Amino acid sequence: MDAARMRKHSEGAFMFCDGCGGAVQPGQAYCSKCGKPIVGPVAAGAPRRSRVESHLHLLAILWYAISALNALAGVLLVVLANTLIPHLRALGAPPEMPVEFFVVLGNTFGILVLAKAAAGFIAGWGLLKHEPWARVVTLVLAFLALLNFPLGTALGIYTLWALLPGQSQHEYEALVARAA
Repeated sequence: MDAARMRKHSEGAFMFCDGCGGAVQPGQAYCSKCGKPIVGPVAAGAPRRSRVESHLHLLAILWYAISALNALAGVLLVVLANTLIPHLRALGAPPEMPVEFFVVLGNTFGILVLAKAAAGFIAGWGLLKHEPWARVVTLVLAFLALLNFPLGTALGIYTLWALLPGQSQHEYEALVARAA
């Protein structure tokens, strides 16, 4: 409708004047605040999404993307640790170089990066499914991601901005309750 817009609320549909924003009752001809005429057919609008809900899908996709990059890096580390590093002596590395230590170190870091990637995939899935634990897991990963400049830092900041405030916790809990 032209002069008023509908907004769905938990108790029912409410109309608001598009001129001043004042509440308008169904069937009312004029806005009681500004006097603007209410004309046209009544159309129900989409329910207003919460701040957290509007960012949740994008956050999940971004966590999937960064986790895919982490998985690729983890696999690359493990492959290099088991193929290239053992052959360093043949490539001219000094005999006192601890090649075995570097193999173990490369495998350890590769496995840690793969575990972080798996946690990111799980967090993204949990956000999409509105799982109760997903917000906390994602926040922990966001703090860790701050150290991975530039993409991890950007995703960490965005995640903390979207999910960390106290109001975000209440909005996420409401989403979880609706999904259950």
